[in-house]
Amino acid sequence: MPFGSDDLVDDIMRTAPHTIRVFLAFRMACVGCPIATFHTVDDACREHGIDREKFLAALLDCVPA
Repeated sequence: MPFGSDDLVDDIMRTAPHTIRVFLAFRMACVGCPIATFHTVDDACREHGIDREKFLAALLDCVPA
């Protein structure tokens, strides 16, 4: 299941709950945030000052084989 920078944060966490640990590891306060239903990965990374490519790579790394 690939993730992209245009995917909504809430959609990712709902469809792949194992990704929540990645959001927490990057100290992103997206878990439980009402804005997560509107923010894309790109929006969230920009808002939190996170390198988008590193974050997306971490999301992909946590996908079970």
